[in-house]
Amino acid sequence: MAKGAGMRMRQSKRGQVEAFIVMDVMEAARRAEAEGRHIIHMEVGQPATGAPAAARAALQARLDRPLGYTVALGLPELRAGIAALYDRWYGVDLDPTRVVVTAGASGAFTLAFAALFDAGDRVAMGDPGYPSYRQILRAMSLSPVAIPTLPEHRYQPCPQEIPADVQGLMLASPGNPSGTMLGPQAFRTLLDRAAELGVSVISDEIYHGLSYGERCHSALEFSDDVYVVNSFSKYFSMTGWRIGWMVVPEAHIRTVERLAQNMFICPPHASQIAALGALDAMEECEGFRAVYAENRRRLMDALPKIGFDRIAPPDGAFYVYADVSAMTDDSLRFCGEILERAGVAVTPGLDFDPMRGRRTIRLSYAGSTDDIAEGIARLSSFMASR
Repeated sequence: MAKGAGMRMRQSKRGQVEAFIVMDVMEAARRAEAEGRHIIHMEVGQPATGAPAAARAALQARLDRPLGYTVALGLPELRAGIAALYDRWYGVDLDPTRVVVTAGASGAFTLAFAALFDAGDRVAMGDPGYPSYRQILRAMSLSPVAIPTLPEHRYQPCPQEIPADVQGLMLASPGNPSGTMLGPQAFRTLLDRAAELGVSVISDEIYHGLSYGERCHSALEFSDDVYVVNSFSKYFSMTGWRIGWMVVPEAHIRTVERLAQNMFICPPHASQIAALGALDAMEECEGFRAVYAENRRRLMDALPKIGFDRIAPPDGAFYVYADVSAMTDDSLRFCGEILERAGVAVTPGLDFDPMRGRRTIRLSYAGSTDDIAEGIARLSSFMASR
């Protein structure tokens, strides 16, 4: 017997986070496809379009030279390009030294939580919300604190709902899974209340650029005393490239730099080059947005007619969050039934709201318009047969 055989290696308590359910749904859909079935993917927020041509061309032109480590905070020219984006989108004059290029938005969250909070600190966030906030916090010995948001408040937290005993607050506009956005006044009052309480704010703006009426507003329009997280994954259609960014207050730059040096060394060099090219692909990216706008129009027209008539107003992103309490109190089973019988993968609300998510589901319209049309037809047949 090998030395140590039969012994069980210890596991940390903080490592016992919950599954990211949408990834489990993706795996179930993959298994169905491996059995020869054609599955319509409406479960994951992944654009079907792929990286812009300019991003791919930029990397192709650079492949004849070695790719190695970059400085920890990212290529200076990419940081400058991202800073210029804030002027273009919001009229914000941003110092590029405040921009931190990261290994996806997930890398930004990890750096932000490490820079702002100590073990045991409490961080508030609206439910429903992106599930990985909670799990990354738990893995870092921090405590997520839910703010149960309401449909009448558009699934966004209100200033008076910020707990007085937390050290941090997560905001997301457009939100995931709801797609709802914060307007200027709502943003100001939330940031002002957080400042009164001494609460550090992290604003998740990963879906900026993807709105279908009013434009998205950045927290940086109203305060410099905030962390802002964004990514090339959504608007720029570069999910698999794992490249994001964060904007931090000037006094925090060196702290974040030291953390980034040790945690990640640097973001992927190849992805940084592609991202720099993507910044010159706005026309193509607007074409992507036009596809999502058409997909959204079709879903918002069709879903109420087939029984999904309690929907949060999706101002941005590419999701519809639907209340299905009239059909089920077990969204996990309901989504499994839709996958099995209709061949459409959708995500149970439990991923986004552990308390109330048994009665909600999320549908993504990031795919092709043909796939969305087919998904609507299949869901219609499924609902008619129940």
